[in-house]
Amino acid sequence: MEATCSYTLRNGMLVLLRETHSAPLATSWLWYRVGARNETPGITGVSHWVEHMLFKGTPHIPGRDLDRLIARNGGTFNGFTAHDFTAYFETLPADRIDLALQIESDRMINTLFEEEEIEHERTVILAEREGHENDPEWWLNEAVMTTAFQVHPYRNEVIGSRDDLLALTRDRLVAHYQTFYRPNNAALVLVGDFDASSLMARIERYFGDLPAGPPLPPVSWVEPEQQAERRVVVRRPGPAQYVQIAYHAVDCRSPDFAPLLVLDAVLSGAKSPAFSGGAQMNRSARLYRALVETRLAAYASSSFRPTRDPHLFEFHAMVQDKHTAEEVERALLAEVARLQEDGPRPDEMIKVIKQMRAQIAYARESVTNQALMLGMWEMLDCYSRADTLLDEIAAVQADDVRRVAQTYLTERRRTVGYFLPI
Repeated sequence: MEATCSYTLRNGMLVLLRETHSAPLATSWLWYRVGARNETPGITGVSHWVEHMLFKGTPHIPGRDLDRLIARNGGTFNGFTAHDFTAYFETLPADRIDLALQIESDRMINTLFEEEEIEHERTVILAEREGHENDPEWWLNEAVMTTAFQVHPYRNEVIGSRDDLLALTRDRLVAHYQTFYRPNNAALVLVGDFDASSLMARIERYFGDLPAGPPLPPVSWVEPEQQAERRVVVRRPGPAQYVQIAYHAVDCRSPDFAPLLVLDAVLSGAKSPAFSGGAQMNRSARLYRALVETRLAAYASSSFRPTRDPHLFEFHAMVQDKHTAEEVERALLAEVARLQEDGPRPDEMIKVIKQMRAQIAYARESVTNQALMLGMWEMLDCYSRADTLLDEIAAVQADDVRRVAQTYLTERRRTVGYFLPI
């Protein structure tokens, strides 16, 4: 794996450069340390809304020209908001990468927040939320999150609540932008076919003179320790019953993070180290064999992902016809109990470590994914974790997996949610 060079500009912006000359491509990712984690009641969804506004243009590059500029130069671009960060990227032919630097340095400071565009995006985001509301699992997840988290903003959907989206003002959006979208709260990550020293000089030209932002508001949410199991039931129109079980776990800097990743892989298969989710089903994993092959559930999976603050270890299942949410819950908890009692078998450990090694290898195949991994880990901990994660996973033993199952997958830490169709 190629070395990553790290620089800090005088305005506080971190720059990470990794040369890789396998193809004449380069990718630029600009990461901001802001997301739903930085929001309070009344302004939920503000980070996601500001992310949308950065595609609306500046006095120098109108929003309608962004697509045309990137496409004309043979590239792709996008952006997204999560709980812990916001990111924008452009992947281009290597000799056109300066276009990405021009776009990102410009909209870091000069984004227009025109009233007409703000109202247009209000409609767009409300429609996006309404689209999510067509999904029973979305309703269930929202209920489980707000039940499991009593204080921490992880309880809120990144898109925000409908009431907050209706109430947010231009002044609040601009204030959020001017506070968090500044060099001292950003990391620029470039990977590709370039000379790092030459590129660094151009980065200095584009970003070096941009003013640092104000002192950043402290983020010190501490979720009170859960004292007993919590339960929530959602009753809405839907095609089937769903079950979601969530246990309070750890953040990505905990020594138990890697054993919990392996536990997740034992239960439902290895997943991408960037964005683990509950949709993937591995046919040789425990949950598939115990719930899907027996036709208790149409699908069953677990999920655990890296986060800056302690998050959840989760189970998701869709109940098959002629069965009930209670049956599926019992089957899920039975698999948890088996792992707590006996731990994973030696052959399972060998298999899941190989699977996880493969997933990490796939994540390193493209320059875009390499920059994604470097930037994500820098937002959550340190960019070097992108290269050391495999060693952390390889060091996990079966006893570690059994121990974290016993420690974290306990009744007191558990929130159980049912979606029951009406």
